[in-house]
Amino acid sequence: MTPIAKPTAGSTLLTPNDHTLVMIDFQSQMAFATHSIDAITLRSNAGLVASAAAGFKVPTILTTVAEKSFSGPMFEEVTAPFPGQALLDRTSMNTWEDAAVIERINAIGKPRIVLAGLWTSVCIVGPALSALDQGFEVYVIADASGDISTEAHNRAMERMVQAGARPITSLQYLLELQRDWARGETYDMTTGIAKKFGGGYGLGITYAKTMFNAHEG
Repeated sequence: MTPIAKPTAGSTLLTPNDHTLVMIDFQSQMAFATHSIDAITLRSNAGLVASAAAGFKVPTILTTVAEKSFSGPMFEEVTAPFPGQALLDRTSMNTWEDAAVIERINAIGKPRIVLAGLWTSVCIVGPALSALDQGFEVYVIADASGDISTEAHNRAMERMVQAGARPITSLQYLLELQRDWARGETYDMTTGIAKKFGGGYGLGITYAKTMFNAHEG
């Protein structure tokens, strides 16, 4: 039987209201040894994700490990969009084994978890596999996560995908939340985030708007 097409979004696409974003261990100590992605790109992508979540009012958890004693502060690009929000500091490498984080996950009460952080093979694999095991849908922002080598990052991503996680990218996350340029209430915010953090795509938006007053909608 031939399926009937309808102008509606697929059920696996993210919306601002259906998930919790967890940004994990974007800290100096972890970044020093991250080599699967360069530091400039990593910080930009992390900033894009945080700004998108804040702009679309996605419930977001910011968590660190040994912030004061070893790992250092979280990237300003990640914390700045959430002024005054407390960071949940942990001792556990697996965020999902931290009681304060889980209390917050349950209080938010969303069926989907979106993860990004350092390192992919430890700080992301742990909560991804744990959340999947407990019935959550899990998305991993691959280019806002990094590891000590490309091999380590890629094997971690493969392991999570094999278990059922869905890989996405930082710019994809932003545009999936916007989804329709006719959504005027978030149009300027979305293009503004893209101009600031979106690399060549952002430059293209700046050029088109400056030279031709172009508009996607």
